[in-house]
Amino acid sequence: MKIEVMKNILSENDKIAEENRKLFNDKKIFVINLMGSPGSGKTSLLELTLAKLKDEIKIAVIEGDLFTAKDAERIENHNVPVVQINTAGGCHLDAAMVKRAIESLDLDSLDLIIVENVGNLVCPAEFDVGENCKVVVLSITEGDDKPLKYPLIFKESAVTILNKIDLLKFTNFNLNSAREDLTTIHPNIKIIETSCTNSNGIDEWCKWIKNSL
Repeated sequence: MKIEVMKNILSENDKIAEENRKLFNDKKIFVINLMGSPGSGKTSLLELTLAKLKDEIKIAVIEGDLFTAKDAERIENHNVPVVQINTAGGCHLDAAMVKRAIESLDLDSLDLIIVENVGNLVCPAEFDVGENCKVVVLSITEGDDKPLKYPLIFKESAVTILNKIDLLKFTNFNLNSAREDLTTIHPNIKIIETSCTNSNGIDEWCKWIKNSL
């Protein structure tokens, strides 16, 4: 019974996701579903991305959070359109939430929408929101075991951002092991090492975005 209910939920979500995707394609908007654990540095990465690209690319952000608007308030400081979605305890964004959110955006004026999903390494990977690609942020401080513990999110993502790389020497994170696990799970995955403290890797990340549009 639980399996059937989940199947129905995902089926309905996928239907709405395809509607979203068609709209994005018609408007020629590239959409990134940005995922990762709480504290992995998604919002910090997003802030640096906006600072680097907002004068070249017309960007909007959809912010997913359980209850607060703290991340959206940070994004607003960069003078780009931002829509807050509060899930009231839900562990992920779904296609219907994103469909409602984009009603507040002028889609004709956008090139890129970045959806910052709720902090979670499990549920967001299961729900298509109509994006072109998923990107997962993994902080060095989370441990190199996460790809094998949570393989779906890394398998579904086009890019893994290994963030807080400046802290590598202070941890027991095995970079070679993590890279091997990631490419075993997803042989074609793009791996970018970043630090939001010193901006290392941000240029490479932004170049990937521009090349994807």
